[in-house]
Amino acid sequence: MDLLTRWRALVPDADALGAELIACWSQPHRHYHTTDHLAAVLAVVDRYADLVPDPDAVRLAAWFHDAVYDPRAGDNEERSARLAEASLPGAGVPAERTKETARLVRLTAGHAVAGDDHDGALLADADLAILAADPDVYDRYATAVRHEYAHVPEAAFRAGRADVLGGLLALPALYRIVPVATEWEARARANVGRELATLRPTTPRR
Repeated sequence: MDLLTRWRALVPDADALGAELIACWSQPHRHYHTTDHLAAVLAVVDRYADLVPDPDAVRLAAWFHDAVYDPRAGDNEERSARLAEASLPGAGVPAERTKETARLVRLTAGHAVAGDDHDGALLADADLAILAADPDVYDRYATAVRHEYAHVPEAAFRAGRADVLGGLLALPALYRIVPVATEWEARARANVGRELATLRPTTPRR
């Protein structure tokens, strides 16, 4: 099923908005945060939709969570949430679902999820699923992220990326709701730890 067909199933009679979002996800400066990432997140959400109270809000949040993506900016999640708040009412999405969608988008800024937030847990799990990929797939993901930050000097990128990865490892759990959480957790922490080791300078032996 192509993305526009998926959008129509979620928000009927709003093709213009769906096309606008697909255009956002297709911007040439993106290397990882592309339509492939969107499709992958939606696939995880669909697979485990029966575990959450409002799977359509989670799907909408998947569509919007990186709709605004400027590697030079620090407020992409907030701007993406505001885009959802501005766009969804005109597409016929009820106010409560629009509010929940924007809340979920904002959550992806740090992926910290309350224990009883099942909608948030599924979105976070889906967004971070790439961390648990096979090592070669993970390495391609890491390379793509570096391409998105090509404007950042190497030393600054390494330090910033290490901070991001360290923050992820500091979370009590990377995955919270998917039935394969334990399996994903082990693979993801191994991948992230491996990348982190390449980013931090080694201390020369004396």
